[in-house]
Order: sequence, then C-alpha cells, then structure tokens
Amino acid sequence: MDRGEDGPQSDRLGARLLAAAAAEFADKGYAGARVAGIARRAGVTTGAIYSRYRGKADLLAAALTEATEGEFEALFEDQRFNGRMEDVLRVAASHLLDRAPSDGGASVPGMLLESFTASRHEPEVKQILQRGMGDRNQRLADIVEAAKAGGGMDPGLDTDAVVTFCNAVGLGFLLLEAVDAPLPDATEWERLISRLVAAVVPPS
Repeated sequence: MDRGEDGPQSDRLGARLLAAAAAEFADKGYAGARVAGIARRAGVTTGAIYSRYRGKADLLAAALTEATEGEFEALFEDQRFNGRMEDVLRVAASHLLDRAPSDGGASVPGMLLESFTASRHEPEVKQILQRGMGDRNQRLADIVEAAKAGGGMDPGLDTDAVVTFCNAVGLGFLLLEAVDAPLPDATEWERLISRLVAAVVPPS
C-alpha cells in the first residue's frame, strides 16, 4: 500500500504504523528504534513504511503530530469548551487526569519522554520537537489572544507567560505519567484549577 492509496483501509494502516512507531520509540528510545522493529509491531513489511516515510525521523515527527492533534481534538470536542482561556485550563486539566491507557495511547508519554531525551544528542530530533512545540505554542497563543479580546482573560497578562504555564503543566504531567507517579484527586485538582482560572479573569 503506497501514498496514493486512500480510504478507510489506508487510514487504518496509517494509524497502525504510528501506534507501532510510538511503541518502538517508547521502548527503545530514538537511537535504539529501528524501522524493521516498527514494521514487526505493525505487522507490515519495511517497504510499506518506506512507501510513506523516508525513515524513522519522519515517523517520529508524524507520531508526535498525531499525539498533539489528538490532545487538541479531545479538548475542542469537550462540550464544556467554549473557546475561552479559562475553558482551556479547566478542561485540559481534567483531560490530563482522565486519560485512559490504550494499546496505542499508552506508549505516547514514553515516546515523548524518549524524544526529549534524544533531542539533547540528536539535532534532527531537536528540530522535530522545536517545530512541534512551535505549532502547539501558536495554537495556544491564538486561544489566549481570543480570550483576551472576548473579555475572558485579563489583557494585561503576557501571552507567552500563559502559554509557557500551560506547557509546564502538560509536560509535568507527562513526567509523572512516565514513572507511574500517583496523580491528585480529580475533584481537588479541578478546585485548584478553578482558583487559577479566577486569577486570570479581568479584574472587576
């Protein structure tokens, strides 16, 4: 199956390849991961992978993009999300606690952690992460600016600082999840987020 073939069957294969890539990177790290290993996990030949990707760097970029897109899609599809920054903080906080492990998704935290570790020594991986973080930061910044314009956030707050805070929370949870650390009670966590939300709304 090559790039030119589309439809549900092609989509299923693409999802299987990215899930296998995420698992391989999580288990072996970027340096130890092999395209042949990804192919074995996905139940395909290496030719099926090379018909879509140039190599493991492309696979890593696609797998990371898939993980980020899934995070944003879950956020935007949540019925409590109305496009305001306070919704982002509140809903994203609950998603961080409610993420259920799955065959594909369980390896995402490990893949991300291994990618950040590899970026210290692999310039290609560092560039992939920088591009991904740049896209994520822009999407978050757009939400922050919209919240300011709509009166949902104090316009005096620095957008870059708010975006950095959101990233710090997300990456912090990533580290906790990677080592199976206990997470806070969901109700108590949402209480804390509500306090933080109250602090960023415009002063009356």
